[in-house]
Amino acid sequence: MISDPQGTVMALFLAFCRIGACLMVMPGFSSARLPMQIRLLLAMALSMAILPLLWDTIYPMARTDTITYLKFIFFESLVGATFGMIAHLYVLGMQFAATAMGTAISFTGPPVQDALEDTSENQLSSMLSYGVLLLLFILDFHHVVFRAIVDSYATIPLGGAMSVQRMLISLTDTLVASMNVALRVASPFILYGFLFNVAIGLINKLAPQIPVYFISTPYALGGGLLLLYFGIAAVVNQFVNGFFRVFANM
Repeated sequence: MISDPQGTVMALFLAFCRIGACLMVMPGFSSARLPMQIRLLLAMALSMAILPLLWDTIYPMARTDTITYLKFIFFESLVGATFGMIAHLYVLGMQFAATAMGTAISFTGPPVQDALEDTSENQLSSMLSYGVLLLLFILDFHHVVFRAIVDSYATIPLGGAMSVQRMLISLTDTLVASMNVALRVASPFILYGFLFNVAIGLINKLAPQIPVYFISTPYALGGGLLLLYFGIAAVVNQFVNGFFRVFANM
């Protein structure tokens, strides 16, 4: 029997704020393809799972006045959203890299419906983003994020001083890491596109009567797809390994 039902519910809601805000922006769980009811029930289940582990940390802070409790709700939601945004920004780096790769190899097909979000996306970007996210789920990246949230109660305690500067530094470090990996995996395709266009320009100067720019697109696309065929495993591997390094350094 619960001795303090009101305090238990208030403590559960504080745990829900940090977990729910993370799931709200976390890649995969924040997808428009996932019904809102499933996200809500999943956040509630996770909150109930972690509350016994953090009972001595959350419950004493839940028994407070209304104004302080509302402040806790706001700050807990902000902390959870920060953790989810870190993972989301990293996956967005894959979409940026895939878009740059598609442009470099002249892969300019009509946009298709994104498999993750309710938006239109390039076929190459949709395929690589979906593949990276699928592999992250296979490797239990969500466990890493949830473990980081549980550990965050030691570094960002409930009711303690929240450093906005530290959160902004974490987000900027994530952007830097994401861009470094994106440039690393997209650089062979950008270099290929640069060299191919330089060669086509030289051919056009040698034979100006031939419209080489109109007939070169299939060759650029064919060479780019061949390069993607041999390098797609390294592309996905670089992004997946980089994700776990980002959360290991937090």
